[in-house]
Amino acid sequence: MSLNKPITALIFDWGDTIMRDYKLPGPMADWPKADWIPGAGLVLQTLSKKYTCIIATSADHSGTEEMIAALQRVGADKYFHHFFSSKELGYKKPDPGFFRSIVEKLNLTPGECVMIGNFYDKDITGAKQIGMQTVLFNENKITGRFIEADVIISKMESLLDVIS
Repeated sequence: MSLNKPITALIFDWGDTIMRDYKLPGPMADWPKADWIPGAGLVLQTLSKKYTCIIATSADHSGTEEMIAALQRVGADKYFHHFFSSKELGYKKPDPGFFRSIVEKLNLTPGECVMIGNFYDKDITGAKQIGMQTVLFNENKITGRFIEADVIISKMESLLDVIS
């Protein structure tokens, strides 16, 4: 499996793709601890120099401002060029409207974009429906048929081999 070039934008899911989701109540920005997904910092530091990096979430407890505040806790905010939440977009993943709204707001085509996320049903299927390229971050090595994922990785650092 591989990705088609040229790629302009990388759209990352937030929880358990960039930052660890501890499933605590309330916004992640207010949690007693905040951590990167291992390898995510290095990946973003490298890829944000070459690609437009976007973070997009359907988190129930956080809008865009709360997401940015949580990202600031680990220094991740500086790597993203755009931030989107379902509260702002009016759609939740996996609704194709969620992904289509992002593409339209950035004046891109779906084929120029790669969606990177950890939930096949939420992050990958809706993105694929509108024509995005997809990378499933399968950190826990869950088995299954992930036919809509163009690439499957289990370590975030592997994204550098797939995209760079």
